[in-house]
Amino acid sequence: MSRPEHKPAEKKGPRPVPASLLYFGDRFAAIDKPAGLSLRTSRADPHSAARGLVEALRFRDRELFAGREPQLVHRLDESTSGVVLVALDVDIHRELVTRFAERQAEKRYLALVWGHPRPSIGSWDARLGPDKKDRRRMKVDPQGRPALTEYRVLARAAHVALVELAPRTGRTHQLRVHLAAAGHPIVGDDLYGGPREHSIRSPALRTALAPGRSLLHAFRLAIPGLEPESFEAPLPADFVAALAACRIPMDTALAFSSKP
Repeated sequence: MSRPEHKPAEKKGPRPVPASLLYFGDRFAAIDKPAGLSLRTSRADPHSAARGLVEALRFRDRELFAGREPQLVHRLDESTSGVVLVALDVDIHRELVTRFAERQAEKRYLALVWGHPRPSIGSWDARLGPDKKDRRRMKVDPQGRPALTEYRVLARAAHVALVELAPRTGRTHQLRVHLAAAGHPIVGDDLYGGPREHSIRSPALRTALAPGRSLLHAFRLAIPGLEPESFEAPLPADFVAALAACRIPMDTALAFSSKP
């Protein structure tokens, strides 16, 4: 009698972090997108990205969208976490997309970057265009489209700084390119910065500063006149762990970042 064949147990990867519902109303919703979730839309199905975002919610929140056809108002890069608006009818989708296009949306991001930007408060005004050598990338290009990013340094630590970013335009990879061009790429952004943690002696700090994604978080979005007009997404666990490892006082930094 032959022995039953024992198949090796399948290795299970880490469970994906669910999206979180920040607000749900009659016409639109605000969702905290986790890093690693792509918002690319299928050509065959223009609503696929919005549905994918809704499907990433916990079951009790997904149920609220039953019978609705959600549409993305704007996007975040796959590795970026934070606030995303989803329209629930055609009219509000058109209105919100127009307000984004007219730069009425006030966006705030937090990024952990390599080095210490100088001065502590400033802006980067550099046109951006596609990098013809690498289709995945954008680059500073005098012939490109205008791009303006305002910034301020909230906290400094050895090797890194916590920076608040306010994009005044909405170009592809704008924040990532502007920071890299300034010599301060985002921690974890291998596309624009490459790994730098290998030079750090502390094993714990090296691990915290190699999160496997860019530490860029869309923490606040406000649209004047909208009800409610602002939404905030808490920092995700990997970002919090990196701040703790760097001994950056998160509470103080976030309190400062919320000031106008």
